Amino acid sequence: MPALVLDGKALAAKTEAELLARVEQLKAQSGGKTPILATILVGDDPASATYVKMKGNACRRVGMESMAVELPSSTSTTELLAEITTLNANPDVHGILLQHPVPEHIDERACFDAIALEKDVDGVTCLGFGRMAMGEPAYGCATPQGIMRILEGYGIEIEGKHAVVVGRSPILGKPMAMMLLQKNATVTICHSRTQGLPALIEQADILVGAVGKPEFIKAAWVKPGAVVVDAGYHPGGVGDIELTPLLETASAYTPVPGGVGPMTINTLIMQTVESGEKSLGKG
Repeated sequence: MPALVLDGKALAAKTEAELLARVEQLKAQSGGKTPILATILVGDDPASATYVKMKGNACRRVGMESMAVELPSSTSTTELLAEITTLNANPDVHGILLQHPVPEHIDERACFDAIALEKDVDGVTCLGFGRMAMGEPAYGCATPQGIMRILEGYGIEIEGKHAVVVGRSPILGKPMAMMLLQKNATVTICHSRTQGLPALIEQADILVGAVGKPEFIKAAWVKPGAVVVDAGYHPGGVGDIELTPLLETASAYTPVPGGVGPMTINTLIMQTVESGEKSLGKG
């Protein structure tokens, strides 16, 4: 039987219709005010500029506004921190996104952590991660939170399952593992230097590829019937997992593209709407 396609693009489109209704209701209740997402782009990296543009387009589709803050690559850590401080203090801004990566000379972690918790709609602060891991209210990091929403949206059972996360980045692998743990999965975290990686992957009921290397995870390592989530995207339209041979043997999979990516942006927008509702008195 062909695997179930975990279509993130379709799920995001459905959710956008719901978010549009929420934004319209919020406008009616707040005298026309709308949630605003501030996006900060430092430098002229074409891929980062494309991602920021996509997020601005997603804001407009749900009736939100976006505020584009574009800074030169020569921007210092101090200057970027000052910009974030200004946005934190702006009552009209409900979410702040600092596009990753920033130029190497900038202390990215310090700048992430300068974002006010209530505006950390991309879920990148240490405080937000810690609160999420401890089961306290916080906005989840957008990509892993988007993955959790895909699994929930398609009725994938998590409790009691063995989830293997391949990747340990602070904005993907680590929060992904904590979110799965919160839903009562047994979680193994691996990475590119893990010894005996194929044998560990073979145990996965739910496999999340988040290692950042094209087709690093081989189809032969994945047991039949596994749920396969590929969080990678590389030139040529491939992810972190050798996906094609799994289309008939996995129980479900996220396509690349059209799986995780759309739900990452959708989660960012959804969390900005939630922040707006709280700030404008509805939530």
